[in-house]
Amino acid sequence: QVQLVESGGGSVQAGGSLRLSCAASGYTFSRGYAAWFRQAPGKEREGVAVIYPSGITFYADSVKGRFTISRDNGKNTVYLQMNSLKPEDTAMYYCAAVFAVYVRNWAQAAEYRYWGQGTQVTVSS
Repeated sequence: QVQLVESGGGSVQAGGSLRLSCAASGYTFSRGYAAWFRQAPGKEREGVAVIYPSGITFYADSVKGRFTISRDNGKNTVYLQMNSLKPEDTAMYYCAAVFAVYVRNWAQAAEYRYWGQGTQVTVSS
């Protein structure tokens, strides 16, 4: 049984940083795709960043240059380093993963089979 557990959320002021972690059991991140999504109240869930099995990464335009997704294969954990946080980054952040040969649109939630429970990030101005 696959379980993804996020941690690291919290409240920070604008300009601050947070690092989110997603630890997996029953799933090996290096063998599949792993992504971070976020969902703010009243908004759709949006893809933030993805890391491919090869290690290639992609980002949403809104976070490019500020967020970094990474993977520690030894710890079987995926991270999201978030710098220069803005109030509009406030959302519940979810870790998602899927074993797949190919993902057509990494930013689409429907592409992912496994999800964590989420961790709240709140950025105040």
